[in-house]
Amino acid sequence: MIKKVLVLILLVFSFSIAEENPKAVINLTTGDLKKFKMYLLSGLVNSAEYYKNQLKDLKVVVIIHGDAYKFFIKDLQNSPYKDDKELLENQKEIESKLSYLTTNYGVKFQMCEQGMKGKKIDPKTLYNFVELIPNAFIGLVDWQNKGYAYIPIH
Repeated sequence: MIKKVLVLILLVFSFSIAEENPKAVINLTTGDLKKFKMYLLSGLVNSAEYYKNQLKDLKVVVIIHGDAYKFFIKDLQNSPYKDDKELLENQKEIESKLSYLTTNYGVKFQMCEQGMKGKKIDPKTLYNFVELIPNAFIGLVDWQNKGYAYIPIH
């Protein structure tokens, strides 16, 4: 009888581990608009829908640093990117799709504060769904230690 109970507990535990929702931390450093749109804006929606069809919720945190800051600034005129014509032309679409990822898929966006200071980006110019973290290294380490798979977009 004790063996049957132990086997049952082991099976329940095994199934609970197998059913865990997938988790990813994206190391976003690209400033290339085409890559950004393809891998983050479109690719992330496709991946989230794939898991949704598997009855799972994909949990995603995006760590923003490097050349990727520019995609998360709502007030480009008061930023180092005010002369980026391609970015200005695509800003409304980018904002809409980022907001959609946050609202519909629970994607978290965390920006490296240390790099922001170096690039002279004022936190007031960011979209309201962007959280600040001390630096990208800390964010990447913390999320990976919580079991999030590392995905680079460079």
